[in-house]
Amino acid sequence: VLFLIVSLHYIANNNSRLVPSKWSIALESSFASVNSMVREQIGSLNEMYLPFIYSLFFFILIANLTGNVPYSYTITTSIIVTLSLSFTLLIGVTILGLSIHKIKFFSYFIPSGTPLALVPLLVLIELLSYS
Repeated sequence: VLFLIVSLHYIANNNSRLVPSKWSIALESSFASVNSMVREQIGSLNEMYLPFIYSLFFFILIANLTGNVPYSYTITTSIIVTLSLSFTLLIGVTILGLSIHKIKFFSYFIPSGTPLALVPLLVLIELLSYS
């Protein structure tokens, strides 16, 4: 999968040509689409997270497109790949949230105006829905 992603970007490289190729146009339009989606969701900090999200997008895209090859299967049908990707992202987002927001990160699990008696139950429910 990694070889296919690198070779696709190498083929679509348009350094010396004035007129872009079809591969270059397809790659630039996919980058623009992912960039606009990330900008809508994240806002002004999209440049920091865009390379990771873009590479994750292409990894999942190429991994799923390999299922179109005869006598082949997609690697995302394996539960271990799906669980490892999701667990890695969950741990990464949690570490990133803790490093940016420090202890206030846990305040996002409690809606404003919640009675103090409901806070332990609500924190448990929100933590389960977070994962």
